Amino acid sequence: MMALWIIVIIILVYGIIAIHDIPASIARKRNHPHVEAIETAGWVSLFMLHVIWPILWIWASYIPPAEKGERCAEGNEEDHELLLQTIDELKATVDTLQKRLDAIESKGV
Repeated sequence: MMALWIIVIIILVYGIIAIHDIPASIARKRNHPHVEAIETAGWVSLFMLHVIWPILWIWASYIPPAEKGERCAEGNEEDHELLLQTIDELKATVDTLQKRLDAIESKGV
């Protein structure tokens, strides 16, 4: 019987800690600029019986517009290289289409 109570208490403690970490995982997933602050506030919320937890959820879900632009501008190198490669391919395609159009126009005139 005592072992059952210990298992139940361990599951409850683990569940509470897992629930308190939801805003931090949302912030990490969205690459939020204040991830560390949200994680710290989550631990504070744990000791305050989750009083500020809904505020953390909102904070983790909202990214200010100015910071969205900064995040996009920073980007990673792989995305940047892929974009440059795609732009070069599109330029080559446009050049090919322009040459075909010029050839068609010269034949038709």
